[in-house]
Amino acid sequence: MHLAMKKVSMILLMSLTSLLATAQIRISTSGIEMILNAVPGEELRIMYFGNRLSDTDFLNISAAGVPDHNAYPPYGFNCPSEAALAVTHSDGNMSTVLTVMSVDQTEESNAQVTRIRLKDTIYPFYVTVCYRAYKDVDMIETWTEIENLEKKHVTLTRFDSGYLPVRVGNVWVSHLYGTWANEGRLLQEPLERGMNVIKNKDGVRNSHTDHAEVMFSLDGKPQENAGRVIGAAFCYSGNYELRIDTRDTDYHQFFAGINPDNSAYILESKEVFKTPELALTYSDEGLSGASRNFHRWGRKYKLAHGDKMRKILLNSWEGVYFNINEPGMDQMMADISYMGGELFVMDDGWFGGKYPRLTDNCALGDWKVDKNKLPDGISWLVDRADSHGISFGIWIEPEMTNTVSELYEKHPDWVIKAPGRDALTGRGGTQLVLDMANPEVQDYVFSIVDDLMTENPEIDYIKWDANMSIINHGSQYLPSDRQSHMYIEYHRGFASVCDRIREKYPDLTIQACASGGGRANWGILPWFDEFWISDNTDALQRIHMQWGTSYFFPAIAMASHISAVPNHTVFRTTSLKYRIDVAMSGRLGMEIQPRNMTEDERELCRRAISEYKEIRPVVQFGDIYRLVSPYDGHNMASMMYVSEEKSEAVFYWWKLETFYDDHLPRVKMAGLDPERHYRIRELNRIDNKPLPYEGLSFSGRFLMENGLEIPLKHMVDYHKQDDWSSRILYLVAD
Repeated sequence: MHLAMKKVSMILLMSLTSLLATAQIRISTSGIEMILNAVPGEELRIMYFGNRLSDTDFLNISAAGVPDHNAYPPYGFNCPSEAALAVTHSDGNMSTVLTVMSVDQTEESNAQVTRIRLKDTIYPFYVTVCYRAYKDVDMIETWTEIENLEKKHVTLTRFDSGYLPVRVGNVWVSHLYGTWANEGRLLQEPLERGMNVIKNKDGVRNSHTDHAEVMFSLDGKPQENAGRVIGAAFCYSGNYELRIDTRDTDYHQFFAGINPDNSAYILESKEVFKTPELALTYSDEGLSGASRNFHRWGRKYKLAHGDKMRKILLNSWEGVYFNINEPGMDQMMADISYMGGELFVMDDGWFGGKYPRLTDNCALGDWKVDKNKLPDGISWLVDRADSHGISFGIWIEPEMTNTVSELYEKHPDWVIKAPGRDALTGRGGTQLVLDMANPEVQDYVFSIVDDLMTENPEIDYIKWDANMSIINHGSQYLPSDRQSHMYIEYHRGFASVCDRIREKYPDLTIQACASGGGRANWGILPWFDEFWISDNTDALQRIHMQWGTSYFFPAIAMASHISAVPNHTVFRTTSLKYRIDVAMSGRLGMEIQPRNMTEDERELCRRAISEYKEIRPVVQFGDIYRLVSPYDGHNMASMMYVSEEKSEAVFYWWKLETFYDDHLPRVKMAGLDPERHYRIRELNRIDNKPLPYEGLSFSGRFLMENGLEIPLKHMVDYHKQDDWSSRILYLVAD
């Protein structure tokens, strides 16, 4: 009898173990995974996020001391803690308790999608927590679908996309901050007790002052190429809020979602609210390792045309500003063609009828050619570009208008403004934001692109700007009881327009410009090919901005231009060589009037463009390795890109300041094949004699363990010396 009872107990124990194992869900890429515990009738729990586990480790993970947290915590039954979801039900009840109903896993061509349906224990209120794990990149996206089957509407006052517990230890967070002309600055700080909030409330643009992406370094002060790192990017074009709550527990609580401030959402009966994706990655190869994961995922699955090389362009803005005319545009096209460029973009100032666009205070919305400036129209410019052997692009700002415009005179009801109050204006004292929640406005914005492309189908590129925030709350389209939907409906309307444009013009290249870097986010890039990093084109400041931006975005998306000096924003004078070497670390372009350059300067740019074409595949599609940070106080910065096959690499070195008796660290390279040998060639050389290792080969092991000595100044004629020094080395495997 005793043996029989023991046998029954063992069977029950084995059954229980099997039940627990089947309740544990593996959400896996080739290299990373998340483990959830989804027992029917109980809360969904998160147990693990990191490198992919062995089968044995997976079976025993619950005994290892892992987090056992609600994977999507709602508000109401643990009020002292932060929540991912807050709901006021139709009867006024503000509490929600969600338990697992079902788990569904389906295969896509490139990913596995897991959908875990949760239900409130009392109300017919449902939340489906969704995960997409890619098969060929180490990225897991999570989002929620919130469904109301109550008889009346419910009110959502918080609706995060995802939550992740991060084990307390010596954890540091890296994130980006800034302002206009100083975007993408890197801030790294240890996580201490309290609440760390990163948010945006601009309404239109969301990455000037802060970014919706973070990295957590789990092993102390962040390192670029070593240490465990969790990366997170919230993929949304509008207002967001990232929260890191550190209290009296063993875990930092990380939440990410749409900013709920003044955005309470009334969810009607039978309506589903889908939140944007939160992308999560993990790397044990430091910050650069997490960046490589973001870049591969972005190029392959998020960025418009992420598999196509970007053209080298000249943009007219800093060259002529509003002084647009046919001879000037033709001259600039001829110049960029001569220097080897492939595209010319005519910026602001080409339009306006009753109110010609001579400054920034009029005519937005009146998208008809100013015949005084361009008597032969856009088609003549397109033809001239073709005759020069280049493509043509054009600037628009379709979401905006001015009080001084024919559009505003005809449709004052189309702008965002508070009911019963005067509209607040922005740029130029007259600018206003169109209400993208309004379907008539959506049709109009679509027509701006559609009309341009219908009349001039050869247009290759559109620079889409957005130069104003939503600074007064109010929609003239939404009803009075839905005014809190304004921010969300704006971006739904924006998404609808972008979908229509991409459906009709799938091959068009579109840049996201928003007073510079206001739209550097993964929510907008599925429709856009690139973004303008900053209106500040100063090479020195661009090193810092592009360094930070590279944490989450690949070079192919980062427009980086050679501009004139003194710089038009900070009035710094840097050498042309230095400006070229900085611009060549992103998507190379020019923002200058070539007519004002000397013949030597034009020749240096012509040679640089030719050499960039050689390295373009490595820069735009290669793996990034950041080596020495401009933020670390070493008075220099260095990084490199390595091709996927490790057969080529491009190494960048920039000196940041010049001091007599300066001694800079020797830079060790990274990402190379230690067994292969790489021949060295300097690009954009201005020295009278080549570097001593020019044309020589070194093993990848030597370059990664020792590096190459970089001279602190250029060996040029005395009258050509200045205080700027930079190098680009092109490495090709023998």
